[in-house]
Amino acid sequence: MSEIAIQVEHLSKQFRIGANSFQKTFRETVSDAMLAPARRLRSALRGQGTQAATKEFWALRDVSFDVNQGEVVGIIGHNGAGKSTLLKVLSRITEPTAGSAMIRGRVGTLLEVGTGFHPDLTGRENMYLNGAILGMSRAEINRKFDEIVAFAEVEQFIDTMVKHYSSGMYLRLAFAVAAHLEPEILIVDEVLAVGDAQFQKKCLGKMGEVAQNGRTVLFVSHNMAAIRSLCQRVIWLSKGSVLKDGPSASIVNEYLMETVTSSSSRVDLREAVRHYDYGKRFKINDLTFNHGEPILHGEMLNVSFNYEAYADVYGVSFGYGFSSLEGTRLMTVDSDLNAPRYQIKRGQHGQLTSTIDTLNLQPGIYLLDVGVRSGDGSALDYLPGCAQVEILPGPRTPPSMSRLDYAGNVRLSGQWQWPETAQEDRD
Repeated sequence: MSEIAIQVEHLSKQFRIGANSFQKTFRETVSDAMLAPARRLRSALRGQGTQAATKEFWALRDVSFDVNQGEVVGIIGHNGAGKSTLLKVLSRITEPTAGSAMIRGRVGTLLEVGTGFHPDLTGRENMYLNGAILGMSRAEINRKFDEIVAFAEVEQFIDTMVKHYSSGMYLRLAFAVAAHLEPEILIVDEVLAVGDAQFQKKCLGKMGEVAQNGRTVLFVSHNMAAIRSLCQRVIWLSKGSVLKDGPSASIVNEYLMETVTSSSSRVDLREAVRHYDYGKRFKINDLTFNHGEPILHGEMLNVSFNYEAYADVYGVSFGYGFSSLEGTRLMTVDSDLNAPRYQIKRGQHGQLTSTIDTLNLQPGIYLLDVGVRSGDGSALDYLPGCAQVEILPGPRTPPSMSRLDYAGNVRLSGQWQWPETAQEDRD
């Protein structure tokens, strides 16, 4: 019988929305204690209650499961389902409100950018600090040092304070440290949400290597293809609770069927859940397809993005793409290919429009990925799988080619030249 690496029993986490959550100084604490009686009396005289208006929100509620040593388990669910909160509790970043989570083994974590590294330390110093936290000796870290730096591709910046890193550089180094310092349990949250395709491929390969070495992996992602290829088992969270727990293929299929809902020509992204520091300096508020009209295969596609800048940004480029419901990217439209980059000042907002003369993606339902980059290549805003989009058959869609399983995902006309011996059939 396999040894249990992670044991979660009746785990719950409550947040109080509207409550004072910042840390007070000692002076502020003493001052508040001395003034509290006067405030309560003043509130009573005015007929007001003594409690600030707060709302309780259960991010996790009565979650229980075991993970055996060497298991690779995917955690899936819609935005707000409790996935990231669960990983933060397991990583000891957040205390649970109720229940328990027992971890047996050394844990390496890659959650959102900003956790795990000290901003005022260099990349080199953070590597040794993280290794020490994991209980590794300096000699053990030295043996892994060159491999980590090469994987992260930050050789020139290893002695720079990480607060000066782009989000992409930070993530590459954070993942390299988490995966290479030989943890017995690796916890990864949305590692495929940033970085280029080559880096994502490296991450998946490294996680596969970690799994093959018999270590335990918990992996959160919206990329269902990656979940299927890496994980033998999937836990599906919904509204803070475990909805399903079982083999990855069957659970992913059920999840994809449940997520296929009617799509809209306008996508509101203002309240979309964003990972890392996306949307803090520059934000896509919403986008509209074809001025609100349906999207048709073989016809023109017009996409309008409404944006707002919260800081001065330079070398800005936009991109969007369509992925399969499993998360495999099928096509990308990128302004870097044929449009200049722009600088946008803080407080400016506007609308950017992109047009494709002919949309060759076959009729069907797809996931929409949207992103904005700055001149240094770092992501300003990135929303993978932020909406479902339906492409309908158009006037130029032959009935025999309208099915994805027959024609593939993209249909191109091409140029055809027959030999002179062939005769055109006009019947």
